[in-house]
Amino acid sequence: MAGLDGLLGLLLEPLQFDFMVRALAATVVAAVVCALLSCWLVLIGWSLMGDAVSHAVLPGVVLAYIVGAPFAIGALVFGFLAVALIGVVRDTSRVKEDAAIGIVFTTLFALGLVLVSVTPSQTDLGHIVFGNVLGIGTGDLVQIVVLGGVAAAVLLVKQRDLTLFAFDPTHAHAIGLSPRLLGAVLLGVLALTSVVALQTVGVILVVAMLIIPGATAYLLTDRFSAMLVISPSIAAAAAVAGIYASYFLDVAPGGMVVLAHGVVFVIVFLASPRHGVLVAAVRRRLRRRAAGRIAVAP
Repeated sequence: MAGLDGLLGLLLEPLQFDFMVRALAATVVAAVVCALLSCWLVLIGWSLMGDAVSHAVLPGVVLAYIVGAPFAIGALVFGFLAVALIGVVRDTSRVKEDAAIGIVFTTLFALGLVLVSVTPSQTDLGHIVFGNVLGIGTGDLVQIVVLGGVAAAVLLVKQRDLTLFAFDPTHAHAIGLSPRLLGAVLLGVLALTSVVALQTVGVILVVAMLIIPGATAYLLTDRFSAMLVISPSIAAAAAVAGIYASYFLDVAPGGMVVLAHGVVFVIVFLASPRHGVLVAAVRRRLRRRAAGRIAVAP
C-alpha cells in the first residue's frame, strides 16, 4: 500500500505546478493531432513534405517576433507559403517534387536563420528551434487547442476522401473527387499542424511527431482505420512519458518527448507481432527447425 501511495505521489508531483499542467496538455494535444496526420503522410510517402513545412515556418516565426505578433500567425503564413511555392516549382518547371521540396524548405529555413542573425540579441533561437513547452501560457494553450481542433476536425470530416486519395488517386478522380484539391487540403492541414507542434518541440523536431507515430502504427496493423486509433494513442502515451521524464531527469522536454516516440518505435520495430524484425527472425528459425524435423522423420 505504501508503494502505491509513493507511486501516486510521484505521478501527482509535477501536476502541482501550473506550468507543468499546461505543458502536459499542450504536448498531448499536439502529439495527437500530429499522429492523426502522420497516418496519411506515411501512407502517401510525404515524410519529406512534413520535414519541409516544419522547417519552412522559421522565417515566419522570426518575423512575427520582430513585429510583436504571435508566433503562430507568422508560422501559419509561411507554412502555407512553403506549400504554395513547392506546388509552383513542381507544376511550372521540369523540377520534380522531391527536388522542389528540398529547394523551398532549405531556402526558407536559411532565410529564417539569416533573420535571426540580424534581429536583436534578446531573440531566443533555442525557443524557436527547440520549443519552449514549459513557457506556454494560458493564451498559448488555448491557441494550440483551437488550431489542433481545427486540424483534427478537417482530417476526421474528410477522412474517407483523404483515405481514398492516399490509396488510389486515380479512382478518387474517377468518382468525381479532385486529387489536386485533396492534396492541397492535406498540405494545408500539415502547415496548421506544424504550427500546433511548434511551441512544444520546436521547428527541428516537429517532423519527428509528424512521422514516428504513423510509422509505428503502420508496423502494428494492416488496417488504416486501426492506424487512426493506434497512432494517436501511442503519441499521447509518449507525450506524457516524455514530459514526466523531463521533469524528473531535468532534461529538455521537447527532446524527451521525441525520444520517447523513438523508443516506442524501436520496440515495435523489433517486437511487432506482424512485422517485428526479431519476431520475423524467430518465425524463420522455427520454420527451419520444423522443416528439419520433417526431413529426418522416418
